[in-house]
Amino acid sequence: MTASIKASVKTYEAWLAAALGGDLVEADLAEKHDKMREGPFPFLRATYWRWAETIFETCPDLASAPAVLAIGDTHVENFGCWRDAEGRLVWGANDFDDAAAMPYPLDLVRLAASALLAREDRDPGSGEICAAILAGYAAGLVDPRPFILERDHKWLRKAVMLPETERAAYWAKFAAPAPRPIPLRYREALRGALPDPAGPFETFPRTAGVGSLGRPRFVARADWRGGPVLREVKAVVVSAWVLRHGGDPAIRAGVVAGGRFRAVDPRHHVADGLVVRRLSPNSRKIEAKGSADELLSPDMLTAMSREIAACHAGDPGRAPALLAHLRGLPPDWLRVHAKAAARQVEADQAAFT
Repeated sequence: MTASIKASVKTYEAWLAAALGGDLVEADLAEKHDKMREGPFPFLRATYWRWAETIFETCPDLASAPAVLAIGDTHVENFGCWRDAEGRLVWGANDFDDAAAMPYPLDLVRLAASALLAREDRDPGSGEICAAILAGYAAGLVDPRPFILERDHKWLRKAVMLPETERAAYWAKFAAPAPRPIPLRYREALRGALPDPAGPFETFPRTAGVGSLGRPRFVARADWRGGPVLREVKAVVVSAWVLRHGGDPAIRAGVVAGGRFRAVDPRHHVADGLVVRRLSPNSRKIEAKGSADELLSPDMLTAMSREIAACHAGDPGRAPALLAHLRGLPPDWLRVHAKAAARQVEADQAAFT
């Protein structure tokens, strides 16, 4: 029998404190709890470990589906943009902290459940959401490829590019924090990620995200050849999926992020329990706040699931088996499972509040 949500929170956070070896950020955990009380969608984002605990009770038949190296913590805000090694603007999934081997439908069910929880009183309906996701995923398994926005996908490029006022606000936000010393391990990881590791730079802690709140996160700020540059480092721990279901305890974030059907961000590195990445207006997440209509449109949901397929297809030789299994499922399977999963999230969030 799965523990109550309040007991589950205490157990997971005790494990996290031990895993971080004294680096747990208590103040960020308090903020995380506040976000969990705001509603079911932020609760979903904050509690991937709980999803791992409950999903096979909610959707037991999914346990027998073919396994793949999956994203895990999939949701509509786990997508953004970056520049690849050729300087091209790329869009796709950009957080793989909970990547692990698991039944492939779970990424789709979690994406659909997150859309149901994020839409509030908006359209589209559950049928339209799930139809868009299934269409994108099937197409992506047949022809996996990254979303390169330099020439194609004009509608998506328009959705993700910041206007000048927001670009200015972005840089101003990161110019504001006063410099503060940070632990040597994190400072050296940031130094090595800067374009001039020997040059001067400032550091400060950062509070961001939802699911990773509680883990240390720091930023390096420098001026390089006429303009600002930013790098971020955060701690990464064993996937909550592995904690619950076992399997390879290695951190797999870099494996999925660097898959063969993705245009890799060359400034994204995973090593020694740390994730380092570039921050810029072109290397960021896209959040539902202020962009919900775009994030929940059928075209965007189709693109999201197509990107999930590209990530899954990066697990060598898996795409044909996944497609064959997908085509054998009942027509309404995703809507039924997504609604059941969303109800479980809503019940846990109500019990936590």
